Amino acid sequence: MVDPVELPAGIVERVLEGLPVVYPTTTLPALGCLPQPDALDNLFELKKRSETKIVSLGVCDLEQAANLVEIPDIASDILDFFPAGSLTLILPAIETLDPRLGGDNVAVRVLADVRARKLVSETGPLTATSANPSGEEPASDCVTAAEILNLSPSAAFPGQCVGGAPSTLIRWNVSGNALQDSDWTVIREGKVRAEEIQAWSMQRT
Repeated sequence: MVDPVELPAGIVERVLEGLPVVYPTTTLPALGCLPQPDALDNLFELKKRSETKIVSLGVCDLEQAANLVEIPDIASDILDFFPAGSLTLILPAIETLDPRLGGDNVAVRVLADVRARKLVSETGPLTATSANPSGEEPASDCVTAAEILNLSPSAAFPGQCVGGAPSTLIRWNVSGNALQDSDWTVIREGKVRAEEIQAWSMQRT
């Protein structure tokens, strides 16, 4: 269930037209667009981001990503154990997606911010890359982040973000190797430390 939040006028329509928007998360403002080629073209040009650097997808729950990625039962378990929004899971794509989304392996973050959850509940999954030109420090205010990217204030969901460490990025191990030390491999440490993931995984065996 998505908490009741009033969306800024026109922001959903903008997304559905393939244009990027800035929305708040529990860490920093995110730059969101539909996971479609034309929309991704706009986003990567706006961020001046190398097309070899993939972007993650933000969803309001795992079910929303079910037509894009394979979701193991263990994914719900690990998300329920750690703080909401603290993990981004790299999961196998059902069909190969745009390389800028990871192709056969897609990073999915279940958003915790109620404003972000309301937005993606209306639009479907959106990219969740940071709302800043590549290589520059991100702003904590969504409208300010939009202005830095030369976007209209109407392209932003007004709101301040608390900042702090990013979500921890982990990849589900699908090798089927019974000797695998962990169900998950930590790709980038953030709000959750690698040893916490390891400890959680080991206590399940």
